[in-house]
Amino acid sequence: MKMDSIFIGDMAAILTSWLWAFNSLFFTSAGKRIGSLSVNAYRTAIAVILLVSTHVLLLGNVLPLATHEQWFWMGLSGILGLGIGDLGLFAAYVIIGPRRSLLLMSLSPIFASFVAYIMLGEVISPLAIIGIAITLAGVILVISEEDDLSKEDYVSKRLKSWGVFLALIGAIGQGVGLVLSKKGIYLNPNAVLNPLSATLIRMIVGALFVWMFALVTGKSSKLRQALKDQKAIKNTVAGAVVGPFLGVTLSMVAVTYTQAGIAQTLMSLMPVLIIPIVWVLYKQRTSWRGILGAVVAVIGVAILLIM
Repeated sequence: MKMDSIFIGDMAAILTSWLWAFNSLFFTSAGKRIGSLSVNAYRTAIAVILLVSTHVLLLGNVLPLATHEQWFWMGLSGILGLGIGDLGLFAAYVIIGPRRSLLLMSLSPIFASFVAYIMLGEVISPLAIIGIAITLAGVILVISEEDDLSKEDYVSKRLKSWGVFLALIGAIGQGVGLVLSKKGIYLNPNAVLNPLSATLIRMIVGALFVWMFALVTGKSSKLRQALKDQKAIKNTVAGAVVGPFLGVTLSMVAVTYTQAGIAQTLMSLMPVLIIPIVWVLYKQRTSWRGILGAVVAVIGVAILLIM
């Protein structure tokens, strides 16, 4: 893979992190008002509409021209990442907040690297392993910050444990889902799947899974009730544009042009990026430990970028 292509993938991954950091605030606000399931259902539906429109405009087709095998792997990626994974993540947003949730999501590169090695044979270089380790060490420093120092709302140990579990579900879903996406994109070496088409397939199947889950679990009335909360719907729409539409599309660009483990590491910078965002918007200041962790994480990312 050419160096300029790898650079494109790395830059797309970092931009994805920024988009998902802002996206977490929109969905946290909406989720506290209408619930995580309603947010996930409506944001995937909105994203499908946006992606179909863009797909027609840029590629001339309503649905992607992909094989049944590509639909299978991309669809499975959508179920794990956008369905199960994001449902856990959004619930964690509501319970333990965006900062704590995103910190735990930073574990997703470990899952991505492990599954990519098994399924795709991707072997990460020693220097890349050092970069990933340093990045994760920085994130661990940030997550070890005490609640009273971060100025966040108190959460009981029982609720925090449940929130941590749900965030880990999100990390596993995102990491494994990314690898499945790459397998689907490169399934046919002679016809590599366009990142926009890959995103649309993921989103269609992911949306169908979320809506079927809502109907089977008897939550349809809750979905109808959620439409009455205009503020929550506005935040959901904003989050759908920033996250599932722009962010997920860029994540497919990233995994197309660089290794899955590295892409996932760079897309896991949200815990660091969220620090200045919540500082400015919500006056949630971080301690020296949080700042040191952010600096360490940036050093790790720099190592990955100079490879």
